[in-house]
Amino acid sequence: MSTAVYPADFAQLDAIRDFVGEAASQAGFSSQEVYSVQLATDEACSNVIEHAYKDIQGGDIEITCSVQPGEVRIVIHDHGAHFDMGKVKKPNLSKRLEDREVGGLGVYFIYKLMDEVEFVSTKKEGNTLTMVKRKSGGA
Repeated sequence: MSTAVYPADFAQLDAIRDFVGEAASQAGFSSQEVYSVQLATDEACSNVIEHAYKDIQGGDIEITCSVQPGEVRIVIHDHGAHFDMGKVKKPNLSKRLEDREVGGLGVYFIYKLMDEVEFVSTKKEGNTLTMVKRKSGGA
């Protein structure tokens, strides 16, 4: 298990992608699977930066990666604004691209790219997103 703490800043996303990519590689994932883990993590951290820390300066994002053969678990924790995942609207994918609102696909992508997603948000403890990806075809 490895843990790293990053400033909640878009400039940190490359380092964050590298961190989780290394964990996914250690789990034996293909380059496409590594990319899926990186993309889901990028979307999650972008949401933390843009929404959870919208009005808060100096926030951090703590990321813990746990690797088992054929599986990686990414836990993202922040102390930003309380968030209710249940209030996120599902995107209308039947609309033509030019008729859709900009944004709103991040949570959708996270659920599509990862095998398990769990989100817990409390005003006291902050927000914790746990995502699990398993190697295609079993371990």
